[in-house]
Amino acid sequence: MASTLRGRRPSRPTAPEISHQLVNTSNMPLTEYRRPGDRASRRKRSLAAWFSGFAVLILIILGVSFSSTKSGAPRSTIFQQVRTADHSYTPLTKPRATPAGDKYLIGVGKADITGPATEINFAGYASLSQVGTGLRQRLYSRAFIIGDTERPTDRFVYLVLDIQGGDTAVRYGILDGLKQLGSGYSMYGQQNLAVTGTHSHSGPGAWFNYLLPQVTSLGFDKQSYQAIVDGAVLSIKRAHESLTTGYLDIATTNITNANINRSAFSYLANPASEREQYTDDVDKTLTLLRFQRASDLKNIGVLTWFPVHGTSMLENNTHVSGDNKGVAAYLFEQSVKAESQAADGFVAGFSQANVGDTTPNTLGPFCDDGSGQPCDFETSTCSDGKSQSCHGRGPLFQKLDLGVSSCFEIGRRQYAGAKALYDNLDSTSTPVVGSSVKSFHFYHDMRYFKFPLLNGTTVQTCPAALGHSFAAGTSDGPGAFDFTQGDSGAPNNPLWSVVGGLLRVPTEEQTACQSPKPILLDVGEMESPYPWTPNIVDVQTLRVGQLIIIVSPSEATTMSGRRWKAATSSAASELGITGKTQPIVVLGGPANTYAHYVATPEEYTVQRYEGASTLYGQFELPAYLNLTVSNLHYLSPTSTSSPPSGPSPPDNRNSSFSFITGVVVDNAPLGKSFGQVTSQPAAKYSRGAVVNATFVGANPRNNLRLEGTYAAVEKLGNDGKTWTQVRSDEDWSLVYTWTRTNFVLGYSEVVISWETGSDDEAGTYRLRYYGDAKNLLGKISAFEGISKSFVLE
Repeated sequence: MASTLRGRRPSRPTAPEISHQLVNTSNMPLTEYRRPGDRASRRKRSLAAWFSGFAVLILIILGVSFSSTKSGAPRSTIFQQVRTADHSYTPLTKPRATPAGDKYLIGVGKADITGPATEINFAGYASLSQVGTGLRQRLYSRAFIIGDTERPTDRFVYLVLDIQGGDTAVRYGILDGLKQLGSGYSMYGQQNLAVTGTHSHSGPGAWFNYLLPQVTSLGFDKQSYQAIVDGAVLSIKRAHESLTTGYLDIATTNITNANINRSAFSYLANPASEREQYTDDVDKTLTLLRFQRASDLKNIGVLTWFPVHGTSMLENNTHVSGDNKGVAAYLFEQSVKAESQAADGFVAGFSQANVGDTTPNTLGPFCDDGSGQPCDFETSTCSDGKSQSCHGRGPLFQKLDLGVSSCFEIGRRQYAGAKALYDNLDSTSTPVVGSSVKSFHFYHDMRYFKFPLLNGTTVQTCPAALGHSFAAGTSDGPGAFDFTQGDSGAPNNPLWSVVGGLLRVPTEEQTACQSPKPILLDVGEMESPYPWTPNIVDVQTLRVGQLIIIVSPSEATTMSGRRWKAATSSAASELGITGKTQPIVVLGGPANTYAHYVATPEEYTVQRYEGASTLYGQFELPAYLNLTVSNLHYLSPTSTSSPPSGPSPPDNRNSSFSFITGVVVDNAPLGKSFGQVTSQPAAKYSRGAVVNATFVGANPRNNLRLEGTYAAVEKLGNDGKTWTQVRSDEDWSLVYTWTRTNFVLGYSEVVISWETGSDDEAGTYRLRYYGDAKNLLGKISAFEGISKSFVLE
């Protein structure tokens, strides 16, 4: 079916009920499961057959990884100035008379979740060649707790993690960690814990619950996983300990220059009448929720939602960072430190929204084949008919710095819009009113889930599967071979039908269910040696006053998010859930478990990347709407019950493979010692220059130094004696790079680079390196290295 769309605008599905008759809004969940009787027997493959298929899959990913990586280039040498004035931000809220609504329990917390910065494959691009070599910015968990002052057990915690997305293993680990904190934390559990990711593609992976995303990371790494879990729990603990009564208010602004639609051809498949309701083909609105304590009216934090992919840092970047949302949060938190209205420990969370078809590469996709021409609008290919040369360009792509400058700029634009809004909240925001706080969560099996559309038509979802265009990638990270977006299932090379068959041949029932998707990987029916992708998803929604937060396990495309929010708002109004106050609905995700994408049924028929990655078939979005709307009554102020918990997803933490080797030994070269400086900084620099020092190093995996730092800039005080730390791993401008110089002997070196800016004070500075070395007996010993001092003019 997708092949008939070649060369013209995609026709709309002939069934209008796909768009407008999505859900049954009764209060009863509409569930019906059916299992093919011989599924269990089909899963019993021989180990040899499984490994042969697995090897072929590795070959596919190798091709994707190496074909889609741009040539390397030196990183940025300029730390850009932060500008708070920008003409691209339009406040949308109306003035209000009073600064406070109803009181709530509120708390915020932040903790370090930076996993191994080296020798671990990054999560996001699924590129085998993207293995960490250092750190540009530490990763954090930011926790936001909201509770009912009269019913303190009615509360929820919303986590914003600087990682690719929420995950089942991570959520299980956080729940376990909360139990270990004791009875004082018993009010936090399945019902009210939302684990969202900023969708950064520049953080260490190997923490996923399911096999498919583990493939490129060579399995599961407990150190990487535990760093996220422990930091998330610590952030919740800090938020819990900071709980106080306070106020919430909300406001919105338009940020017009921080995202575009990378799949506009698919977006055009949605009905024209629906598209005409919106100005843009991506959401430009940033929504900001302020947390203000009652005791002194100081602000303790903000939580924002805005959709833009965490793909500003390119696929050949190997330094850990929180990408553009990490930049935005960093800039916001730094900016309020000197403001009297902000409390100590202020936390700024920049959460994702309906991110699926958005990109930060705002100049659009172009062919890097020498032609400089725009990529094909329909297929994202270049003159050779392939996608490998099609890359999106960020606003400062000319810098050739692996996306560093563009990343900072897109983060700055989000920060500037949010900060301008924040600075005017007392006159422009809407108070959150209605004292009740509610949430619901349950698990739902998407395999052959039947439910009716409003016109009475019964439809169903399917076991998870990925289509051919999944392998084509996107202009943020293109794929390999002859796969293209909008792939009908008939690529020029028939090898791929064989490849999919080596792993699993889809049943006729599955093929029909997933149509018009041509199935490449029938991952939802592959459970050897353990499940490859989720079939069981988290269904979760939170409410405080008139604010309703949809927590999506999938990356919702722009129109998917719009429909989901509209359906939720309409149903909430009909049910009187927010009283006489109009509901305000936001969507956050990907959360709780990573379930790839959710495109609209119309976008699904086009089968570009987002449609091919919509795991559960054409009616995945209507199913999500059905499951949300039919359970909204649990958010009623008078509700005292919760939905059945549903079937628990598999816990693969202790059964996952790992081919990740540990650190064997660190040695210093003969005649040298750990921390010794082998290349000193120059004696003098002008602001704007890059200061470098090279040290005899050791593997940073020996100690993650959570809540600490590997690198520091120290400034000499006016007394000529005292050194004070002024930069650390938290700072974007300080870069830590580790290189193995001799694998056999265990030699390595560390380069610390400080990208100075015009806002750095003149004075005398030095660089300090904190390391940890492992000897042959396994003992790990800390050491430090200090460069010579230098003058910054």
